[in-house]
Formats: sequence, structure tokens, C-alpha cells
Amino acid sequence: MGNCFGTRITVSPSHTGVTSKYVSTDGNDVLSGSSSKVESVPPTPRSEGEILLSPNLKSFSFNELKMATRNFRPDSVLGEGGFGSVFKGWIDENAFTATKPGSGIVIAVKRLNQEGFQGHKEWLAEVNYLGQLSHPNLVRLIGYCLEDEHRLLVYEFMPRGSLENHLFRRGSYIQSLAWSFRMKVALGAAKGLAFLHGAETKVIYRDFKTSNILLDSEYNAKLSDFGLARDGPTGDKSHVSTRVMGTYGYAAPEYVATGHLTARSDVYSFGVVLLELLSGRRAIDKNRPPGEHNLVEWAKPYLNSKRRIFNILDARLEGQYSINSAQKVANLALQCLSAEAKFRPTMAEVVTALEQLQGSKESTRNAKDERNSERRTHSSTVPRQRKRNTHEDSNGKAASYPRPSASPLYE
Repeated sequence: MGNCFGTRITVSPSHTGVTSKYVSTDGNDVLSGSSSKVESVPPTPRSEGEILLSPNLKSFSFNELKMATRNFRPDSVLGEGGFGSVFKGWIDENAFTATKPGSGIVIAVKRLNQEGFQGHKEWLAEVNYLGQLSHPNLVRLIGYCLEDEHRLLVYEFMPRGSLENHLFRRGSYIQSLAWSFRMKVALGAAKGLAFLHGAETKVIYRDFKTSNILLDSEYNAKLSDFGLARDGPTGDKSHVSTRVMGTYGYAAPEYVATGHLTARSDVYSFGVVLLELLSGRRAIDKNRPPGEHNLVEWAKPYLNSKRRIFNILDARLEGQYSINSAQKVANLALQCLSAEAKFRPTMAEVVTALEQLQGSKESTRNAKDERNSERRTHSSTVPRQRKRNTHEDSNGKAASYPRPSASPLYE
């Protein structure tokens, strides 16, 4: 939910209309094709009226959401982004009516800022896709509000906030994300992308980054913010021609150069995030020394070397992984970051690789002795872990959602 755009995009109905509804009940359906539920709809672009009539979404009144968020009180703000502010609220689990704080279910309400980067078209694209798509690794859209000038979206609440906060925030109450959790998040996010790419009409996410990956209480990853999503190519077309939009540092080089969008563009972005998980560094960080501002450019030479890989691994992960596991993840990231899109794996292949890695004994065992024998000159001290998580205060109360970080691309 971070700041994704430099300018508002223009999205025609043909760009916001998924032609089928896709519902998956588990994270493996897109790969196995066994239990996905598919309901056909007319193979024509959907109008705004059709999008808003989705039976899966509740249409909230503005007053209902004012009550649910206690009149959008400042202390209810979870985060801010290009769309506007995200507020914490409460609704009844069955009737979806506003309830008192602490009762019913917790929701996240995203309110459009009329002066922000995003507008009605992006808002409608989000309603369109999340009103039709359902998967364990996509954030659930409960409903929306379209009333006068007001544009709001109502989501399930994700108590641990964004992956971005867990990787990059520094402070007294921040605990480093462990290797096992990083791999769990990577697998969950990969399943979300694989589901989108494996649908009958492919959906290209186009803005995959750490701030758009939200975590529930069990660190299950869910993709959020579908304002830039696009239907993939159909028929014999190899790509979709579109304006270059997204976040600098994550966008695939061929997409930036030509505006040609494919599912492999998302694979590249996944490779960048996988590299961030390995290194604990941002995709773009101007505060780093010269030559290290761009994570991909800096890290690529180290990724295929068993010994040199220690130059890029997050020191906070010391002793939590085996050399072979780290090397396999690094090799997977390198494949995803191939300069030529045709050499990148599909997201289904990425999911398989990560599942195999998690299923192996070596991926979870403590490999400190093995690592020390290989890394006598590269040892480092493990920072003391903090007691509380970024998204929990001393009372266990959820704290913040993502805020803007990376620079936007432009047309």
C-alpha cells in the first residue's frame, strides 16, 4: 500500500475487466488444477456497474465506515501510501455493520486521498480484481464505498503489517525476521503470483514489492494493492503494451525499456524481493556506499559463488541456515533476475523450488559448524534480538502498515 506511482494511470474498461472469476481454496490449486472453483462470466470487458455489483463484496455507506473507524481518528491510522491513508476499524462478523472497538472483526479501511497519486481508475481496478479473485495468498477485499466524492476499500486486517517493515525498519521494538519466516513468506508470495499467472485469463500484478506483501498473525504472506494489475496477453499475443508504471528498482528491465508487459515481468520483481529477503537490504538505497545503491547490480556478481555469497547475506541470519540452502535460494534469485525474460522460470517453477527447499531437512537445521568451516574470515556477531515485534506494542496491539519507500516510475 505504499507510494507506487508518479502520475495517475489511465485504465480503460478493457484493462480493468477480468473475464472470469477465479476462486482457490488452497495455495496449491494453481499448480495442481485440482480444486479451483471457476465461474464463467461473459468474455467481454466489464463495465463499472458490473464490477460494483460483485456478489462477493459489500457496498458500505460512508457513514458506516465513519462509525467503524471512529470517524477516521488519527490514532486509528495504520499507514499511508499513494492511495491515501489506511485506518483500523471494527465491524460485525456476520452483518458487516459497525461495532465498538474490540468487538466483532478488525478491518483495514483504505481511503482515497483526492490529491494523491491514485484515482478512481486505480480504485476500480482493485475492486475489479479482488472482487473476483480469491486465494489464501491474496488479501481479502470485504467491500467498498463509492459515495459522492468518497472512494474507500475495506480489507481483512493483517496484524503483522508489511514485509517491508519487518525487513527494513530499525528501532527498539523491532525483531529481525528469522530465516524460516523469510522462506515462508517467499513461498506464500510466490504462490500468490503463481495463482494470478495460472488463471484462465492471466493477471499480471505489475507492482510486486515488499510493501505490498502483508503478513497475518502466522506470517502467511498475502498480496495487496491491485491498482496496477493488468489482464495478461490473450491469443497469440506475447505481451501487453502498456505505460511503464510500478516502483523503481523492482520493474523488469525489458518492461522499463519497451512497455511490453508479461508474466515474466512479475518474476523479475519476485527475484528482487527474494534478494531483499536474503540480504536485508532495500532494492534501492541511496544511503549505501557508491556502487551499492542498486541492490540487483551490486549483488548479482556474488549470487553464483558458494563462498562469495556471504558478502550479501543478512548478518542477522547468522547460524539459521545451511550453506547449501542459502546457495539454492541465491541461484533461484539469479534465475528470476535474468536479463532476458525467456530465461526466467515461471512462478509455478519458483513455487516448486521453494517447496522442495522447505521440505529438505537442511533448510531448517542449524548449520553454524558447517558455515564456520567455510567462512573463517567472514564471521560476524549476531545482534541481540528485540522482545517485541514492529507491529505489536507492550499490550499486543497491532501497530503500523506500510508507508511509501521506493521511487515511482513514470511514463
